[in-house]
Amino acid sequence: MQLISGNMHKQIISIHNSYIKELAQLKEKSRLRKQTQTFLIEGLREITLAIKGDYIIQTILAATSIINNEEVEKLLNSVNYPIEVIEISNDVYQKLALRESTEGILAVAKSKDLSLKSIVFKNENPLILVAEAPEKPGNIGALLRTADAAGIDAVLIANPKTDIYNPNIIRSSIGCVFTTQIATGTTSEIISFLKEHHINIFTATLSASVEYQTIDYTKPSAIIVGTEATGLTDEWLQNTSKNIIIPMRGAIDSMNVSVSAAIILFEVVRQRQIINN
Repeated sequence: MQLISGNMHKQIISIHNSYIKELAQLKEKSRLRKQTQTFLIEGLREITLAIKGDYIIQTILAATSIINNEEVEKLLNSVNYPIEVIEISNDVYQKLALRESTEGILAVAKSKDLSLKSIVFKNENPLILVAEAPEKPGNIGALLRTADAAGIDAVLIANPKTDIYNPNIIRSSIGCVFTTQIATGTTSEIISFLKEHHINIFTATLSASVEYQTIDYTKPSAIIVGTEATGLTDEWLQNTSKNIIIPMRGAIDSMNVSVSAAIILFEVVRQRQIINN
């Protein structure tokens, strides 16, 4: 195996190495991720986006028979702090990777503070997406991709069922988990946060609702979505500025939560573009 320009600290070729076993546990166990305040990132694009999102990368693990050395050097040169680099065998890479077709690179990164106090609004007219109790990593990842595409200020997860650094969320978000401000809290805490910042609360729900496109979203706004199975809890409905609904033209009465969020968020974006032009 070829060393990477002298940056290599060591090589690991055995899947039975104690550090590799620890990383395998980090991939699988939310409790360990919380205890160590670290998590595993897989894929060149995802690691690049994490660096762009100001995540601290502690270690890069490179299967240099798969990834080009120049790509690793590019990552190392994109930060102004030292990163440990470990060259790993294909067997070790396959043990740690979720995907068969990724680029042969993983990273260990430091978690960020995900409390509501960490949220900083960059403008006076924020747009926020709130998802209550989402369970499926694929849905959470899709919501984060939508948030990134719409350029919203923050995603808040109420009563989270899984931790944000679950590798399946990172994978399904294609790294967008790193490009948008994220915070978690209870429903009560998030409602208090929104009211404290004078943000209008628009709840996507079937009952006593108006069609989403009839609402003015040009002021500070939060779009609240729940699960497809149970919807939103009563606490949201008791604190909403307005219930909104996407009119259904077919036989069903709801869509996938990420699709619904995308439709509403891009209506908000459309309205704001009009007033800004």
